[in-house]
Amino acid sequence: MQATVRSFDPATGSGSVFLDDGTAARFGAAAFAGSGLRLLRPGQRVAIGRDSGGTIVSLTLATLPLPGAVGYDARPATGQHARPTTGQDAEPAVGPGTPPGNAGQDAAPG
Repeated sequence: MQATVRSFDPATGSGSVFLDDGTAARFGAAAFAGSGLRLLRPGQRVAIGRDSGGTIVSLTLATLPLPGAVGYDARPATGQHARPTTGQDAEPAVGPGTPPGNAGQDAAPG
């Protein structure tokens, strides 16, 4: 289910959202703490998880899977599908004057 942030208090980690039917619902610090997010802004779209009583128990950005959802993995990417960030396998940085696609190549003699 998705909702729109109505309010958020960064000091407490709690706030409220508007559900898509216009109903306001509050979320506590525990729901926000499990999100991995640092801040929410009014108007921001979020995905929410609710328990059987309707209490919001998890939330995250609408474009990300909810914690605990099938296929969700909070660990950073590792292994063959992880992108290298340093070392010989890393993509060389593109500097000023380097055309895209030519990173790490010597300039043509000219």
